[in-house]
Amino acid sequence: MKKIVECVPNFSEGRNPEIIEAIADAVRNTQGVTLLDVDPGFSTNRTVYTFVGDPDSVVEGAINAAKVAYKLIDMRNHSGEHPRLGALDVCPFIPVANVTMDECVECSKKFGERAASEIGIPIYLYEYASNQSYRKSLPQIRQGEYEGLAKRIVQKEWKPDYGPAEFIPSWGATVTGARLFLIAYNINVLGTSNQAHRIALNLREAGRGENEPGKLKEVKGLGWFVEEYGMAQVSMNLTNYKITPVHIAYEECLNEAAQLKVGIAGSELVGLIPLEAMLLAADYYIEKENLFILDEKQKIKLVVDRLGLNSISQFIPEKRIIEYMIEEKKDEPLASLSVRKFIEEIAARSSAPGGGSASATIAAIGTGLGCMVAQLTYGVRKFEYLDSEMRKIIPPLHNFTQKLITMIDADTNAFNDYMDAIRLPKNTDEEKTIRTAAMQAGLKKAIEIPLSTMRYGDFAWEWMLEIAKYGNIASKSDVEVGARSLEVGIWGAYKNVLINLPEITDEDFKKRILEEAESIVQRADKKSKEVLEILNNRN
Repeated sequence: MKKIVECVPNFSEGRNPEIIEAIADAVRNTQGVTLLDVDPGFSTNRTVYTFVGDPDSVVEGAINAAKVAYKLIDMRNHSGEHPRLGALDVCPFIPVANVTMDECVECSKKFGERAASEIGIPIYLYEYASNQSYRKSLPQIRQGEYEGLAKRIVQKEWKPDYGPAEFIPSWGATVTGARLFLIAYNINVLGTSNQAHRIALNLREAGRGENEPGKLKEVKGLGWFVEEYGMAQVSMNLTNYKITPVHIAYEECLNEAAQLKVGIAGSELVGLIPLEAMLLAADYYIEKENLFILDEKQKIKLVVDRLGLNSISQFIPEKRIIEYMIEEKKDEPLASLSVRKFIEEIAARSSAPGGGSASATIAAIGTGLGCMVAQLTYGVRKFEYLDSEMRKIIPPLHNFTQKLITMIDADTNAFNDYMDAIRLPKNTDEEKTIRTAAMQAGLKKAIEIPLSTMRYGDFAWEWMLEIAKYGNIASKSDVEVGARSLEVGIWGAYKNVLINLPEITDEDFKKRILEEAESIVQRADKKSKEVLEILNNRN
């Protein structure tokens, strides 16, 4: 599995487009790195860059960006709304996929060592990379900011973790470390900076001090006025969105603003957001408003509307949700074909795609027809009394249809893996042993895939029976075709299981698989007849 680390360096330059672009180019030109987002702020005079890659590549990208910034940014000329310590103010490394926090800590330490030796700048470690409690959080290290650094950096307790313990006027100092995914989130306030800051003090975890903590855990915040927007903002960092999700931060801000009698005009995200955070917000509003939304794209649109994420600039999910940005295209060449092309592929003079892929397709058509009838019943005025039933039926049929679609290519891929094993060399005893083991593994995979098709189809019968009972009877024939298609798809997958079993040498595996497959295919015959009988009795 590919390891993916996210790096989100914040540079103290948000007004000079040439400098901003030069730093971006340094990242873009780093092999193994993908630059996802560049988000400059004029008032903050700060640009947040987001890029991803494997651990070594993201470290290289961060070093390359820092080297460019060292040449082009002079902190002696810098001012802005956002707290800062240096030209590259903070450079966190964040686990995204198949990496641990410890690996990200190692990334930050490698970056610190290299930045100190290759550029000659002071580096502080923070969050998971630091083991010193008094200088673990970013606010602790940043206290006094750039202006106070000259006196602070020479103190023994504030000696940098890497690099010189001396003040570099053009640079300042840089903080690096490893942390959880941070959501930088601003809520627009139609009031003054003072009112926005009052709201921030009430909400942020630190509150107004030790004796007056705020309402929201894992939240840092302050209020400011943004001249370019012509309004104030509550600016928050959600350091653990699973503890305080973005929608809770927004709703609590609404409540605080109402008490001050000031308006809220939407919000904005700075940088990217995890898909999970958006879907948590969608679930919140769906439950709160008793909505029924199944499609992921519609859920995202709901959140964008409820949080007012288009208030400052257009929120484009493909450019703001991190999973959408780094998502590799699904390896589904068959499922992505037109119907005509897919059938022509089956008809071609080749063994794959064959009966297994065809069976998965037929089964998916079966559950898809059931899902279609449920959706045609839901929301229709004369069937409103069935809405609660349809809300139960639609999601599982939709999900099983999607899972069965993935089996179309999976079946062909499994066959190809087996054929690759057959082609392995067999000249020596060792090669023969390796080839035999690979063939057995390939056969088991070629059995497990159609068996998965059978399982998904088997799970769907409960809901096919429900749609037969409650679905719009005008769509009777669609449910009938759906039931028979699902039955045939399961039967076809069963035949693909059987044809590969004889060559399996693992007798326990053969026995277990055969018992399960026969049980499912017998149940399919029974359930299909039940669906048809229910429909006939509804006439």
